[in-house]
Amino acid sequence: MLLLLPATVVAQSKTGITAAEIDAHLRFLATDLLEGRAPGTRGGRLAAEYIATELRAYGVEPGVNGSYFQPVPIDVMATQAASVHAVATGKATATLRQPEDVVLWGGSAVPQGTARGELVFVGYGATAPEYKWNDFKDVDVKGKVLLVLVNDPPAPAAEPTLFGGVAMTYYGRWTYKYEEAERRGAAGMLIVHRTDQAGYGWQVVVGSNATEHRLLIRDPKLPPPLGVRGWITDSAATALLRQAGLDMATLRKQAESRDFRPVPTGITMDLSVASTINRVTSENVVGVVRGRDPKLSKEYVALSSHWDHLGIGTPVNGDSIYNGAFDNASGVATILAVAHSAAVTQPRPKRSLLFVFVTAEESGLLGSAFFAQSPTVPLSQIAANLNVDETNFIGPTRDVILLGLNKSSLGADLAAMLRPEGIRVMPEEHPERGSFYRSDHFSLAKAGVPAVSIESGTDVVGKPKGFGAQWLEEYNDKRYHQPSDEYRPDFDLRGSVQLGEIVHRFARRLADAPSMPTWNAGAEFHRTAPAQP
Repeated sequence: MLLLLPATVVAQSKTGITAAEIDAHLRFLATDLLEGRAPGTRGGRLAAEYIATELRAYGVEPGVNGSYFQPVPIDVMATQAASVHAVATGKATATLRQPEDVVLWGGSAVPQGTARGELVFVGYGATAPEYKWNDFKDVDVKGKVLLVLVNDPPAPAAEPTLFGGVAMTYYGRWTYKYEEAERRGAAGMLIVHRTDQAGYGWQVVVGSNATEHRLLIRDPKLPPPLGVRGWITDSAATALLRQAGLDMATLRKQAESRDFRPVPTGITMDLSVASTINRVTSENVVGVVRGRDPKLSKEYVALSSHWDHLGIGTPVNGDSIYNGAFDNASGVATILAVAHSAAVTQPRPKRSLLFVFVTAEESGLLGSAFFAQSPTVPLSQIAANLNVDETNFIGPTRDVILLGLNKSSLGADLAAMLRPEGIRVMPEEHPERGSFYRSDHFSLAKAGVPAVSIESGTDVVGKPKGFGAQWLEEYNDKRYHQPSDEYRPDFDLRGSVQLGEIVHRFARRLADAPSMPTWNAGAEFHRTAPAQP
């Protein structure tokens, strides 16, 4: 039987992107020799040098004052064993185990992070005026250790769009919860982990947080940092609250209402974590393919992908190298192939294409945040950001997934481009996991640039219904942020070729458009300055 593929795959030779090229990049970037590509390490520097060398070979111009490298200063905290004691008033003392019960780290780059104070349950920890929601009310939590639930408050049937409905808003992200705790002067915060709400298991929390943390040098204008940040398992939090005569299930139910008020627990928390601080410099790698229009060439369509992963960490089945083949050697390999194609395709588009390979995504989007704070071109001149974080190892699809589909004009524009080819543009399959806020495009979105992340779909050509979704769930359960995310020679990279071609064509479409993309009405973002002429 003849297998009909989407036109994008049939026409792959038109753009010059090949599975062989993507495979070559992927094989090198995910090799054990790069030791997991942690920022500021030998393996990370090798990855950045490799990307810059390939850009130079393609004829892509340096994007940082004659260099391909934008230095990113990072403080690395190597966390040592934490001390966690909890004393319930008139009750026994409990000692929580790290990492079995909690994972703690310092709230800033200091050798000793401490937080001693009463544990106060603050529900979801959200202050959202647009939803008429304030979990803190008039309660002063300065100097307290806050216990907070992961994700957003659930939307009731009578208010289906509350906090985005099923989709997570930024209020549900752990980054927001720590930021709000700092604004309120808390001493520390523990986020209660549940796999069904976080979207990943406890082993991911441990793998991502138990050994090292990387932070940008803190802006002195920000509020004082928390002494200790951390996560606590649902079972450990439940047992701890039980000591004080409190029931976690009851508290969860109370937290679903606007009437919720913080609950003092009577439990004194004494948290302490020691860290060795080392300041390192990592690199964003930036290249430019200049546009042909004398005026519009000063505007840019930015294509981004993060090159870092977790480095060497906690051994799993004897393997301690977190190679990050899917996350995100695959995205880097694909965008490198796009850069190659863009450099040789004539005529060039009117606007310029800016290729930004960022560092320290796994540390909290640090590289892209630094780029947004110190852009190599004015943010007002970046028309859009197309980000790729993970591509496709299972073959071409009849759909693509767009994080941020309905937030800007980019969603409708991509759908219009792909509709004649029978390729559907879909929203993320699990909006409750907040993926829009977990990839590097979010750093530019917060700065006002219309931005999306483009991912391969799950409707895989030639495979039964549900195959793609099942593969992703298995990956999340068994390989995400684990040493088992490794290169294999049997990956079907036709889907990566397909995605690369879509990204390239869409970038050119935006670069040739008469006007810049815009945010949709109701989006939480907007441009802070008009585009320059």
